Amino acid sequence: MAQYSTNKEPIKASHLELGLVGGLSISQALLVSPIVTMVRRRIGTRWTLLIGTLLLFTSLLAASFASKVWHLVLTQGLCFGWGMGFAYVTASALLPPWFSSRRSLAVGLATAGSGIGGSMYSLVADRVIRAWGLGWAYRVLAFAALSANLPASFLVRDLHPKPRDVAPGGIRSSSFDPRDFGRVEVFLIVAWGFATELGYIILLYSLPVYAASVGLTPAQGSAANALLNLGLAVGRPPLGYFSDTFGRISVAGVTTLLCAVFCFALWIPAQSFAPLLVFALVAGMLCGTFWCVITPVLVEVVGIAKFANTFGVICIGLVVPTTFAEPIAMRLVRGNANSNRAFIQAQLFAGLMFLVGSLCLWLLRCWKIFTDAERRGESVTALERQHRHWASWVSPQMLFSTQRV
Repeated sequence: MAQYSTNKEPIKASHLELGLVGGLSISQALLVSPIVTMVRRRIGTRWTLLIGTLLLFTSLLAASFASKVWHLVLTQGLCFGWGMGFAYVTASALLPPWFSSRRSLAVGLATAGSGIGGSMYSLVADRVIRAWGLGWAYRVLAFAALSANLPASFLVRDLHPKPRDVAPGGIRSSSFDPRDFGRVEVFLIVAWGFATELGYIILLYSLPVYAASVGLTPAQGSAANALLNLGLAVGRPPLGYFSDTFGRISVAGVTTLLCAVFCFALWIPAQSFAPLLVFALVAGMLCGTFWCVITPVLVEVVGIAKFANTFGVICIGLVVPTTFAEPIAMRLVRGNANSNRAFIQAQLFAGLMFLVGSLCLWLLRCWKIFTDAERRGESVTALERQHRHWASWVSPQMLFSTQRV
């Protein structure tokens, strides 16, 4: 998308339209998550992953022949998003049941692969574009995705290959209940994801365009984007380790808050190549917190039995921010996108969203501490439980508790 935005390519489209294409590629993956869960239960993990692999390959190959913006919407937006949904959502659900004590570290190591792949994609795509053009870059990436995902589809193993029977009155992991949005813990997690995804998508897609706005070359913009992805790869395993050690919700809240601080303190002043690289690396280590810890945090909050169902609910809740995050950023760009201060409003907006996300996690931490204490019978008596206020868990005692959560 940065290539279309900053160079004279056959497709003529506004920054807003190109931003929408990038947003669709992620939001569609979340939108199809309930369908992916049902398909996986019917045909198994391997065939579900193979469907995702085929869709990803087809989308990138077809995008190489795109000549109008609606071609990109269909290929890189819709088809790629559906492929990522079948591949990524399925893979995300495989890992948590295998681990208990070191679940966050395991997820961190696994999700680091997306950062490594993103770094390689940025650098390889830039080289191929300069040597052979944008069409061939899409084709190279299509075959790279096929060569990586096809063997992985055959090698992964599910802890429970066949769905277990559910007792009467139990929760089926494939069911989707909109009423789950009314649960406090689910609402706070969705709010956390809603806010941080707005900031994360802006960072992920805007960095090369921002680099061009401060006078850097496309190669330097690709290098900054590659370093952001490298930060994702480097930061996620330690993030998983510290989550297991100091508490998953607490660590997620601290890292989300730090990402807001670095957006304000490092990104806004970054007007040259070196400061931008520093910000890209540091932000990359922190901005992917949501997708690194969402599975262990969910298991911590709702339990392994309700994990798949709640994960599908949360994915649906994140469709709107992932679709419109980049168009919002492009709309906030003031005047000429090539002005070195054009991105100031988008930068402030991204930092503010990470700040809101950290507040949601602070409240989630309070709720978790309160419910744990209530379960142990420490917080309220039976009479108090009947007359408590609906928000009684928001108290100074819970807000400033040092309990590991």
